[in-house]
Amino acid sequence: MFVPTVRLAPGLTVSAQGYGAMSVSPAYGPADPDEALATLHHAVDQGITFIDTANVYGDGVSETVVGKLLADRRDEVQLATKFGLVGAVGSSGNRRIDGRPEYAKQCIDESLSRLGVDSVDLYYLHRVDPQVPIEESVGALADLVQAGKVRHIGLSEATGDELRRAHAVHPIAAIQSEWSIVSRDVEKNVVPTAVELGIGFVPYSPVSRGLLTDGFDPAEIGEKDLRRRFPRFDDEALPANLSVRSEVQAVAREAGATAAQVALAWLDAKGREFGLPSVAIPGTRYAARVTENAGALDVTLTGEHVARLDALAAQVAGPRAADPQWVSLGRE
Repeated sequence: MFVPTVRLAPGLTVSAQGYGAMSVSPAYGPADPDEALATLHHAVDQGITFIDTANVYGDGVSETVVGKLLADRRDEVQLATKFGLVGAVGSSGNRRIDGRPEYAKQCIDESLSRLGVDSVDLYYLHRVDPQVPIEESVGALADLVQAGKVRHIGLSEATGDELRRAHAVHPIAAIQSEWSIVSRDVEKNVVPTAVELGIGFVPYSPVSRGLLTDGFDPAEIGEKDLRRRFPRFDDEALPANLSVRSEVQAVAREAGATAAQVALAWLDAKGREFGLPSVAIPGTRYAARVTENAGALDVTLTGEHVARLDALAAQVAGPRAADPQWVSLGRE
């Protein structure tokens, strides 16, 4: 299929939909590395060439698998990874944030080794460290740009104020935060700041960790599944949130699309509404789902559909994060 491109920032043009490679790690339960690699190849074959990973996804597992893809296809891929979280996503241990300059410089070398590349196209501070001024963290990333190890700098889950302060130190190419039909808090401050500063947006969890898909089954959430940490998947909240999904499915039937495609098409519509270059990064372990997600690029929602979907966030039960301080909402 033909996948258009989006200019996130000067010098950074990516596929209009990306691929979130946390899915190839054990974050949602055991993952088959061979199947994960096959899915990555399928994504690039489809034209989904903006690949997003992080050092903590499976404690390096995701970067290692992505590195196998890059061994043959580096020139086809726009590569993003991250540093700043300590403790593998999906692990049972305590996690913390480390935005120290020396840690940034340690992590990039470790990531480059796992990925098997000399540089990454986009390097994110995964979370803002409350103990380290963001100017210091971004200053270290600017040094990595000068060293040729990083081409562009990004932030994940920064507030509007943090984004502005960071951008004053070095141009920020992209802000990555959770944004979806059911998670819209970034529209208050973060999105407008990105628009003002000319910074691209990369929504993660655009289908709310599978909730906004036709195939979501609560019975399949295993004991080690990351979603057990998120309040919206609690037994008390899930019934209301499944009702929200039903409303998305109703729009999908009218649009001749799947629920996931509608969720992704809604995000594209909101990006246009705000005048913001926006590229969502849905993740999946399955090639068929990559194809389904990419099909969202051909889905056009009516104004009435968008308005109906806009109203759903008010019906959602539970916050989007167990600790609101770990996301921009808790610090705005």
